[in-house]
Amino acid sequence: METAGSLLTAVLRETQAGGQSVFATIRIAVMPIAKVFTICFLGFLMASKYVNALPANGRKLLNGLVFSLLLPCLILSQLGQAISLQKMMEWWFIPMNILLATISGSIIGFIVASIVRPPHPFFKFTIIQIAIGNIGNVPLVLIAALCRDRSNPFGDSEKCSTDGTAYISFGQWVGAIILYTYVFNMLAPPPEGTFDSGDSDLPLRNPLKEVAEDAKNNELEKVHLLCQEEEPNQDPVAKGNIRMILDFLYEKLKMKQVLQPPIIASILAMVLGVVPFFKRLIFTADAPLFFLTDSCIILGEAMIPCILLALGGNLVDGPGSSKLGLRTTAAIIFGRLLLVPPAGLGIVMLADKLGFLPAGDKMFRFVLLLQHSMPTSILSGAVANLRGCGREAAAILFWVHIFAILSMAGWITLYLKLLF
Repeated sequence: METAGSLLTAVLRETQAGGQSVFATIRIAVMPIAKVFTICFLGFLMASKYVNALPANGRKLLNGLVFSLLLPCLILSQLGQAISLQKMMEWWFIPMNILLATISGSIIGFIVASIVRPPHPFFKFTIIQIAIGNIGNVPLVLIAALCRDRSNPFGDSEKCSTDGTAYISFGQWVGAIILYTYVFNMLAPPPEGTFDSGDSDLPLRNPLKEVAEDAKNNELEKVHLLCQEEEPNQDPVAKGNIRMILDFLYEKLKMKQVLQPPIIASILAMVLGVVPFFKRLIFTADAPLFFLTDSCIILGEAMIPCILLALGGNLVDGPGSSKLGLRTTAAIIFGRLLLVPPAGLGIVMLADKLGFLPAGDKMFRFVLLLQHSMPTSILSGAVANLRGCGREAAAILFWVHIFAILSMAGWITLYLKLLF
């Protein structure tokens, strides 16, 4: 009896300790989400009609400031300090993980769209909204909020923040290429010419004008081809043809859209951070030009609150009008937040088993897992707006970010439990 009693007491103690451990993990996971929600709510309050301190024009300017200056400064300072040639070779799986996340998300999106059968023009739209997650802004915010807490499981707050930001920034260039090639082509308008073809009251295009413009373009193409045939076959012509090919590739790959300020900052940080001379010149604490890095650090610290205020302010208009319907909207939310993360967890665990990930680097694994668990990309909404389905994308972004508050807390709790 005494032996049984002592065994039962030991089991109860272990259960109690385990419960405290689970509670601590949940607290660590929920606190970053709570901070994000609080700042977003303040942005929502500032943009509301009762305060109106952050109107639509102000939010647009704030978004532009974040995208063009604050985010590039954060990326340049954090990635430049952390990167090296050896680390770049060790981090090769980060861009690969983003590519695999897009493929697996697209497969899940195709299955969900095939089951739900969204309205005719929005089949590919549904796939994209499930497949493309936010791999930049939201993970950076979560990492910053998590590392700020001294009780975070990753140790030193400064190292935690620097490493996490560097890992996230290292993969952004891949996301930009995917966004402006794959996503841009997938969201092309249907053969009818517009996503609003069924709405006769809101014609977005003039068919007669389009026919006239197409005829004019065809005539210009014919004249251009005739002019090319009449040119003599000389070296200047060959140079002209090479230039035409380069211009075609530049336009086809949407390089102007791909080379955005955050992507340029990522490339510049990798180039300067890998070369030891430039690293000692700019990024080390005793470098002659470290004041440039320090200035970028100061500006980069303003990125997190500014982007959260803008995000919260954007939610003040509500989901807006959408033709997707409740069933398709719910399916996209379910697929993005509940079906994609388990597939990503399987990818990361398999990569870890195969030895593709740096040994013992838990922040590296955590960032990889986060890349599969984020809500739909805000930039994919911008591309959707360019392609004529901006209202539906705005509605999806609204609801996905609302429900992501709950889903991200759950997935972060699971990831921390698996890692620690």
